[in-house]
Amino acid sequence: MAGITDAPIAAPSSAEVGNFQPNLPRRYRLDRTFQLAAIAATSIAVLVLAWLLLDVLFNGIGSLNWNFLTSFPSRKPEEAGILAALAGTAWVMFLVAIFSFPIGVGSGLYLEEFSGDNWFSRLIEINISNLAGVPSIIYGLLGLTAFVIILGDWTQGRSILTGALTLTLLILPIIIVATREALRAVPDSIRHAGYALGANRWQVIWSHTLPTAFPGILTGVILALSRAIGETAPLIMIGALTFVPFLPEGPLSPFTVMPIQIYNWVSRPQKEFHDIAAAGIIVLLVMLLLMNSFAIFLRSRFQKVR
Repeated sequence: MAGITDAPIAAPSSAEVGNFQPNLPRRYRLDRTFQLAAIAATSIAVLVLAWLLLDVLFNGIGSLNWNFLTSFPSRKPEEAGILAALAGTAWVMFLVAIFSFPIGVGSGLYLEEFSGDNWFSRLIEINISNLAGVPSIIYGLLGLTAFVIILGDWTQGRSILTGALTLTLLILPIIIVATREALRAVPDSIRHAGYALGANRWQVIWSHTLPTAFPGILTGVILALSRAIGETAPLIMIGALTFVPFLPEGPLSPFTVMPIQIYNWVSRPQKEFHDIAAAGIIVLLVMLLLMNSFAIFLRSRFQKVR
């Protein structure tokens, strides 16, 4: 082709190489500056978190007692309790775990191991990535339209089942993405070893790939459920109650959850309600830590089995 020659590119001469002197002191200063900035940012975040936790503990520990855990909400702060919200949160999270785990893990497994590289798979991947960043209030509007208005005859409208389905939609993208990343981290040598022994694709996935990736999958499930237990906006949109003086009898009962109950107490002007709201935050944190500890225990068990 005209204008293009086959002459080799000349290598730099020894004099040019010798004249190249990187500014190492400047690079080391920039490295130390970035390290100090990262440490300062992390320290500020940790200090703010510690201050918030200490403030919550200081204000709420005095209101935390057995009567608070076993009483229903009341207009009198000294008689108010969190039993209804605690039971509603347990119901909702139980259903969310039942719905989200098999659907999310199964979807991630299909997209990573079975689906080919075609336009449909790419369209699903793009939508999952976009849904992971959608504000939670949008999921509340979706739950209101789909589960309260359209499917209200089956979900009984503003019920525990509706709240669980809405939160399931909220955390499904997180679980799917985490499942795919955990499956990608499994070495191909494990798959090839299964195929070499005569196993088919499903046998290799079920017996080798999935058990190896399961600790990573559980990590994604932990993060997803941790987000779901603290969500308030989607449940307010579907009409979760703020004052529930009874225990839910089943998935179709009206309900409230701990974040909504805490929000209700914080919005009141009396300081006594603020103190019992801090006590509710402590109970919510303990519930979250217990749930995460159980999931981490399961993850450690599967890592030891590997």
